[in-house]
Amino acid sequence: MAKLYFRYGAMNSGKSTALLQAAYNYEERGQRVLLTKPAVDTKGADQITSRLGVTRPVDFAIAPDESARTAFQRAAGDGPVACLLVDEAQFLSPVQVNDLLRIAVLDGIPVIAYGIRTDFRTEAFPGSRRLLEIAHSLEELKTICRCGRKAVFNGRVLDGRFVFDGDQVAIDAGPAAHDGEVTYESLCAQCYLRETGGELDGKG
Repeated sequence: MAKLYFRYGAMNSGKSTALLQAAYNYEERGQRVLLTKPAVDTKGADQITSRLGVTRPVDFAIAPDESARTAFQRAAGDGPVACLLVDEAQFLSPVQVNDLLRIAVLDGIPVIAYGIRTDFRTEAFPGSRRLLEIAHSLEELKTICRCGRKAVFNGRVLDGRFVFDGDQVAIDAGPAAHDGEVTYESLCAQCYLRETGGELDGKG
């Protein structure tokens, strides 16, 4: 039986690089893969971009209210598919993650989803939460904090300053980001708590 895999990590843990490497490995053996990401991820338009500068177009994007399984079947056509690779899976809805499981189990196509577990407030993205609940296999991709410890949290930086309130999704800039330049930094628990003054999620 094909399986649903969730490979997660903090920002800059090499998720997109790992995805592109997986695609290369399949295709080197003459197998067809499909690459997708949620359409809400407008960074890079319809591209998957790694920090190493490697880019590749997605085969299809999944709209917010679209069935991920229907979108996959439309893109796959009648040809065989060895694997479906999903970038930025945290932006999928729980229903769309359920579709990924159906693709694996009912259609017999392995699905490898890459994403971030929690947002800048340490709250799970809905798509990530569902993947953690139902994926057959979980794998953490590790990266380090600026202090050298293992990074587990994602800090949102607005115009050079850490912020801990705002909309869960703020890609680049926009109203959710207060019209400023948004970047993210991977932090260990100690550095995250230092930046928040000891607060977690605004709940003490």
